[in-house]
Amino acid sequence: MVEIKPEPVRTAFYKYHIEAGARMVEFAGYHMPVQYKGITAEHLAVREYVGLFDLSHMGEFEVSGPGALDYLQKVTTNDVAVLQPGMIQYSCMTLPDGGIVDDLLVYRLANRYLLIVNAANIGKDLAWLESHAAGDVLLTNRSAETSLLAIQGPNAQKVLSELTSFDFDKMAYYTSAVTTIAGIELLFSRTGYTGEDGFEIYIPPEHTDTLWKAITEAGRKHGMELIGLGARDTLRLEMKMALYGNDIDETTTPIEGGLSWIVSLDTDFIGRDVIAQQKADKPKRRLVCLELEGRAFPRHGHDICVDGWVVGQVTSGTFSPSLKKPIALGYVPRTHAKADSRVEVAIRDKMFPALVVKPPFYKHGSHR
Repeated sequence: MVEIKPEPVRTAFYKYHIEAGARMVEFAGYHMPVQYKGITAEHLAVREYVGLFDLSHMGEFEVSGPGALDYLQKVTTNDVAVLQPGMIQYSCMTLPDGGIVDDLLVYRLANRYLLIVNAANIGKDLAWLESHAAGDVLLTNRSAETSLLAIQGPNAQKVLSELTSFDFDKMAYYTSAVTTIAGIELLFSRTGYTGEDGFEIYIPPEHTDTLWKAITEAGRKHGMELIGLGARDTLRLEMKMALYGNDIDETTTPIEGGLSWIVSLDTDFIGRDVIAQQKADKPKRRLVCLELEGRAFPRHGHDICVDGWVVGQVTSGTFSPSLKKPIALGYVPRTHAKADSRVEVAIRDKMFPALVVKPPFYKHGSHR
């Protein structure tokens, strides 16, 4: 029997991507723009000025009820109890063996929590969360009814200031607020996946056209460009921000992936004991940043070698538009994970020398 694959979902902004000449691809079940003018040009526009991203493919789950806090302490690795209303934390969900189910953001709102999960994992994450939900917890999937636009870059505040009287100078990184933007009351946050200052705006279906038109009009005077998934990937890679499915997955733990800072051993989350033991013993491998020599173009799956022996694989790689050199992430044995360690990366039967460097690759981001 032939399996009929469902048509990719079009976000509320699909028509605007087509009008702008975007090259569209299927990604995580959605029609998404991979680039408009070109990945390098879009990447540098975000680093130097500001860019607008359609992130409506991301998943949004609301968690509420009297047991919400205890529930989230069980299913996420960070300490949710430290969050005050308006605060956000980066976290992940782990399996009993310590493998990562997904990485996510946890928003503490006035009377509920909001989880932002990866697009490709919406179904899996929902099933995982439902399987651990107790009676006094209400878990609601808001993904299909929520659109998301991100404004990222040094001029991001200038763009959003055109549309609201909100006092951004008092807004810290990784916080959220509800305010009037383009005449509409909306939830937004000072967060991003680029290393630059920026905001992410959550938009109900009836207001998507209004917000797109208002933001693109406001952005014209500040050098704003439309940005696709291609530049989003190179921007996050320069900051060593993990991509689920490449750099982290169910076979990697937060400790191996350099995410011990989002693990609180003071809480009894799923997989805690395994992760605590690994942290105490030190992991056998670690995710590291590599800068390559030569005209290399490292890609996911390329072998990392030491003295002719394969010791690991590249998980993400590109030619960095900001640094103008090839960079990669990959897992290597702990003995070769320290900064200034030397390895080689095998690309098309040729070995390229590589140096382990301290993260992030790009150190001049404008985020605050």
